[in-house]
Amino acid sequence: MSHTSPPPSRLPRSFGEAIALLRTRFGWNEFVMLAALFVVAAGLWGFAEIVDEVLEGESHEFDEAIMLALRTAGDTADPIGPPALEIAMRDITALGSFPVLFLIGAIAVGYLVVLRSYASALLVIVSLVGGSALNTVLKQAFARPRPDLVAHLVDVHTLSLPSGHAMLSTVTYLTIGALLARVQPNRLLKIYTVAVAVALALLVGISRVYLGVHWPTDVLSGWCLGAAWAMACWLVARFVGRLRSPSSAAPRA
Repeated sequence: MSHTSPPPSRLPRSFGEAIALLRTRFGWNEFVMLAALFVVAAGLWGFAEIVDEVLEGESHEFDEAIMLALRTAGDTADPIGPPALEIAMRDITALGSFPVLFLIGAIAVGYLVVLRSYASALLVIVSLVGGSALNTVLKQAFARPRPDLVAHLVDVHTLSLPSGHAMLSTVTYLTIGALLARVQPNRLLKIYTVAVAVALALLVGISRVYLGVHWPTDVLSGWCLGAAWAMACWLVARFVGRLRSPSSAAPRA
């Protein structure tokens, strides 16, 4: 009697195949948790690597090349593009300012309190306040001065590393985006909601470099740490929520 051996398993040949394989091995909730853990780990690693490059002086050429590429040749006070682009960048950068982020956070907290979703409201508060405090401490610790290579197109009064606009916009928009995505029944809407949050944070960070008030590595480190902090807060809130839910505490038959 001949025995047919099972076909050998093969490694996924693309990122899409790898995602599909993970989703068949784990449920959707487990897949989301793994993705969030990956963001935390990758964000912390990226932040540490960038800061190490900055402290060793190895990011100087990279920073200068990008900042000069965004200015017209021979005039470091004139950014590339039409005047309308500079105006748009000034408006976009305001989406990462403390007053705007505070207002958005307050509106989100008020909405969640009205819904009596107190745990989610607390998540927003802890994420935003904690992220702001962490950013302030790190700025003072690294004490990196603002760029002096090109003219600043907006006023700034704080230190440079990590970018507060990039980090706190990432924290705010990702935290609120994750909460909105969680209540969406449609998975495509979940992806769209998170994608919009990511796009807003990216645009704010890009505007800071374009306006000459941050080195690119300031913004990159802000994105990395902001994403890690937002997802870490979300994971803790989700874990605590599962512990407190009656279904998780009840014995299974």
